[in-house]
Amino acid sequence: MDWIALDKIEQLDEIQRLSHEKPCLIFKHSTRCNISSIAQYRLNADWDFSADEIVPFYLDLIQFRPISAEIADRFQVHHESPQVLLIQAGECTYDASHLDISVEELHEILGEKV
Repeated sequence: MDWIALDKIEQLDEIQRLSHEKPCLIFKHSTRCNISSIAQYRLNADWDFSADEIVPFYLDLIQFRPISAEIADRFQVHHESPQVLLIQAGECTYDASHLDISVEELHEILGEKV
């Protein structure tokens, strides 16, 4: 899985723009949390989307807290850690946290068969 590092607030504009062409996923990861590490492992192990289907972004929210706060404000979601947000047409259409994060759920949300 080829994560794109999310390390600048300006990238959120790019994600919103790009999400009109294809869905974008933001994974907010706490490097200090075991559950977050498990969620990341499960995403990496089960990921079967091509680069043409979803663009995955990775946020180290410990290192980039202001970006995490901007994500919560901009997409009107409650901050969680770990958390995934699916961005489509500029809006957050799905978010999940902790062990509810799964590739299978993303397929269901996107209306695809696993």
